[in-house]
Amino acid sequence: MNRLALFVLIVGFSCSGKKNETVADNNLIPFTLVKTFPHDNTAFTQGLTIHDGKLYESTGQANSWIAEVAISSGKQNKKVVLDKQYFGEGITILNNKVYQLTWQNKVGFIYNLHTFQKMGEFQYDHEGWGITHNGKNLIVSDGTDKLHLLDTLTLKEVSVLHVTENGIRQDQLNELEFIEGFIYANQWQTDFILKIDPATGNVAGKMDVSSLATRIAQMSPQADVLNGIAYEQKSKTLLITGKYWPAMFAVRLKDEDTTQVP
Repeated sequence: MNRLALFVLIVGFSCSGKKNETVADNNLIPFTLVKTFPHDNTAFTQGLTIHDGKLYESTGQANSWIAEVAISSGKQNKKVVLDKQYFGEGITILNNKVYQLTWQNKVGFIYNLHTFQKMGEFQYDHEGWGITHNGKNLIVSDGTDKLHLLDTLTLKEVSVLHVTENGIRQDQLNELEFIEGFIYANQWQTDFILKIDPATGNVAGKMDVSSLATRIAQMSPQADVLNGIAYEQKSKTLLITGKYWPAMFAVRLKDEDTTQVP
């Protein structure tokens, strides 16, 4: 699916005639629910990203995989399954390469985006949780308040960002996405997505997606925590899902919404 097709698929559903649902609070980032898509409820989601109009997902547990996923059906297409010794974590895509973390093995894998052939590995000295990039550096979370910035050539750490809100360190940072100059992070075991200033580490805002989590709990008592955010830049739309979630939600941030829908 190309970028235009994905844009039409996501945005087109907001014209369905149904009233969009809005979450708003003075201390929160308001958003509008655009559409609900199916998601594989056997997927222990660790990473979610959109690149050139295509959706990619990574999972953990004993059957960890990365795959290109059809947004309209939730079905996996091109796919790589990790050896059972590895617990897969987040993924990101940069310069036609897929970067994948593992949890406690302290090793990451690099794949050719088009073939999914493994191109190499890289090492790190902490747990691997989420990963994204700002176009210059890879940005890695480890479950603490730290975000590790890696040089994309050497894959060595160049700096560490401590995330705080009102002077209080925010830990449990998990899946990451870089959106319009800010780092967005799922905060593990909460219904919050933090918006982080990459220059200071300060939390500039947060999304409370408890309404989406409540929907999921009604659909499936076996669903686990929120973990999965992917941004489609043209439509200014976020895809949100979680571990074992049977659905994936397309939402639009009100302060980011510049798309005109007839």
